[in-house]
Amino acid sequence: MRGNFRRLVQRSLNERLRTYLRLEQLFRRLGELIPRQHPLDHHFALVTIFEIMDVAARADLKSDVLKDIEKHKHQLDSYRGNPSISEAALDAVVAQLDHCFTALNQQTGKSGHALTENDWLMSIRSRMGIPGGTCGFDLPAYYAWQHKDVSVRQHALEQWASTLAPLAESIYVLLKLLRDTGVPQKVAAERGQFQQNLPQGRTFQLLRLRIDPALDLIPEISGNRLIVSVRLMRQEPDGRLNSSTDDAAFELTLCA
Repeated sequence: MRGNFRRLVQRSLNERLRTYLRLEQLFRRLGELIPRQHPLDHHFALVTIFEIMDVAARADLKSDVLKDIEKHKHQLDSYRGNPSISEAALDAVVAQLDHCFTALNQQTGKSGHALTENDWLMSIRSRMGIPGGTCGFDLPAYYAWQHKDVSVRQHALEQWASTLAPLAESIYVLLKLLRDTGVPQKVAAERGQFQQNLPQGRTFQLLRLRIDPALDLIPEISGNRLIVSVRLMRQEPDGRLNSSTDDAAFELTLCA
């Protein structure tokens, strides 16, 4: 992290990127939970797998990801012959995009579709929508699974998660390429307010904001193709948010 700007807040400027960011968060959570050993952690790992399936069930998600991969490949190919661009580095990124495209395109149906054919998993999924619906007397087989050896549970979770791996890798690569386009700038909010006009002729897709958590401020971000706005809020002991009137500095990155 640079300087004291440690806490990161991200705001997508279009709906497709919001879906990508939601999936990224879920995949990160899944990656944290599977290596743990407690049955409760593995319960929530399974919850996360089902959440990913719900997000991935959007009809056009897979085609959007494949189109974005192709778009990035065409953009990178336009840099060939540029003396300031390493051909080896370019080849490596294009090869990674090719791998993501092939792996995702070869999957039948939506990501996680193979898991829907597992009746036992789907019985658990249907009960998770009911408060307390996964109690031992409701799902005795699931209760027994939670008491199996940790290695058995981890192996099963890794197998189920592997059906989502092509989507996870594709989202990771696309978001990394997008974030790499941004140039951080240090800005200041006067009396808790900041606005910046966006340059014409460029389409920004993601705003990243780093702020020192010691300031105890919560940024509320809004934006469109013409302007971005940040309002700094302070949380009261009762949980309510009030506008801050303090001057504060933070780091802003716009990714195109």
